[in-house]
Amino acid sequence: METESPQPKPQRTRVWLLGLLALAFVALVAYQMWPETTVAPAAPPTARRTTGSGRSGSARGELDPAELKVRLEALEAERPDFGEGARNPFRFRPPPAPPPEMVKPPPVTQIGPAPPPVQTGPPAPPPIPLKFMGTVEKPGMTLAALTDCKGFSYAAREGELIDGRYKLVKIGVESVILEYSNGTGRTTVRKSGDCPR
Repeated sequence: METESPQPKPQRTRVWLLGLLALAFVALVAYQMWPETTVAPAAPPTARRTTGSGRSGSARGELDPAELKVRLEALEAERPDFGEGARNPFRFRPPPAPPPEMVKPPPVTQIGPAPPPVQTGPPAPPPIPLKFMGTVEKPGMTLAALTDCKGFSYAAREGELIDGRYKLVKIGVESVILEYSNGTGRTTVRKSGDCPR
């Protein structure tokens, strides 16, 4: 009896591998050739505009040219600066107030005696060293009694010179007005009685 000789196993395995490889190749080609279907995002109702035929442009897959306009002025516009306070999410207090533009220092209060006033013109003449003692009334005239507290006494009417240096300008009840003979240093001298001892 003759027996058939079986085919070797390695050849059968090759046939199966070639078949699987051909099937994988066909699947790859079919996948590549299959038409692509993309799902268009749904546009909001306000973006759809109807054309003359009554169909919307987005339903046909077309875009309106007005929607494609880039607004460069909106990109170049200055954006508000929120400062440091707005960037910190853990800060629960308002940002500090900006410093004032220019802070004037508070006025200086002087402690102690005031400095002597600064003279801007010629120096003032020295005070007139006469004391007003009182008045002497005579019929038709009034005299002022004055002293220099050094032992000299004077009696003068309005407009007269005293000691050649001082002029009696006006005689009042409680005071007299004196000035130097050149018209400077006008002083009011009150009635003071005797000179200090």
